[in-house]
Amino acid sequence: MEIVVLFLVLFVMLALGVPVAFALFGAALATFMVADIPLIVAVQRMAAGISVFTLMAIPFFIFAGDLMYRAGIAERLVRVADAAFGRVRGGLGLVDVGASMMFGAVSGSAIASASAIGSTMVPLMDEKGYDRDYSVNVTVTAAIVGLLIPPSHNMIIYAAASGIGVSIGDLFLAGIVPGLMTGSMLMLTAWLVARKRNLPRGHFPGWGAFTRAALYALPGLMTGVIIMGGILSGIFTPTESSAIAVIYTIIVGSLVYRNLGWRGTWEAAQKSVRTTALVLFIIAAATAFGFALALLEVPAALAALIGVMTDNPLMTLLVINIMLLILGTFMDMAPLIVITTPIFLPVAMANGVDPVHFGIILMINLGIGLVTPPVGSVLFVGSAVGKLPIAQIVRTIWPFYLTLIAALLLISFVPALSLWLPGQF
Repeated sequence: MEIVVLFLVLFVMLALGVPVAFALFGAALATFMVADIPLIVAVQRMAAGISVFTLMAIPFFIFAGDLMYRAGIAERLVRVADAAFGRVRGGLGLVDVGASMMFGAVSGSAIASASAIGSTMVPLMDEKGYDRDYSVNVTVTAAIVGLLIPPSHNMIIYAAASGIGVSIGDLFLAGIVPGLMTGSMLMLTAWLVARKRNLPRGHFPGWGAFTRAALYALPGLMTGVIIMGGILSGIFTPTESSAIAVIYTIIVGSLVYRNLGWRGTWEAAQKSVRTTALVLFIIAAATAFGFALALLEVPAALAALIGVMTDNPLMTLLVINIMLLILGTFMDMAPLIVITTPIFLPVAMANGVDPVHFGIILMINLGIGLVTPPVGSVLFVGSAVGKLPIAQIVRTIWPFYLTLIAALLLISFVPALSLWLPGQF
């Protein structure tokens, strides 16, 4: 009875357009009332869900990402990528992916990447005669790569939700090779689609222009190097690295690029506070919902169901991926990480999957959900930036979807892609 109430209330509230966080919290409260559990327990679980030291890194990484956008780092990364890839047919599509990969390496946010790179690339591609739907397709799917290339605040949420002390440093390292691979696959797809559509070809500006663009963008790109170098050398913790990222970005934006003033910094701080409050409230609500799931022994029941379906480790991982892909179509990434990690991680580990490897699988899987209707937040950003309806975008995005699915399968079934680099440190 309680399980029916939990999911019925959740689905009804989501269908009515209630924000995800309120739907999760409302479903948890309804379940507690039916089960005769004091409602104060829900509030206690919410407080416990966000009273995690590692989560302190989230507001700083969000703040750093917004500062990078305001400092004009995205525009400089576009120039570097344009000098490197712009000469081939559909070169600006490759530029879009390359710039998204580099911006992901300094922001770690798919939404920030889609907004920052999209607002620069879509008008530029319009000017060069590219199809608008192609521009948006490349922008939104390339933004997913930023979830894999460190730093990524979603990896921090996963580490906190795992409950077994998964190393954030190992997660950051584990995402590099899969991120580069996924980005390369999207570049190939962008080129193939551009050839089929006979999209324009750019020209190589010369090694001098490329060198100047690279040197000008280098201070911004050093953010990711400083973060990973500091973590791996033991100079600072992943949480401390987020604060270092903010300080470094302010220095670069105000003293090197000179695009970031007091007003821009203050506006970025205000926006980051609002975003952080939203993210943490979602995590808190998802924690209460997850507690209700655990109380009703849903994880154990689901594990038993998967065990009945198959006892093959590879098939088990495939089933988990399919379930996550379905869930990602109607729920945002942060709450799904908090809810699904305690459910699927033990099942995956029982089948020999390393928790660091599973974290990377989770990142790209739920990332695909961000560009999948009906609740694809990155898809909505792309629609707003490109001024195209969702239906028109989705109609031609399938080659890029297939590429992301292929990357997911490779990451899932070739653990070395994720685990080789962490194993070197």
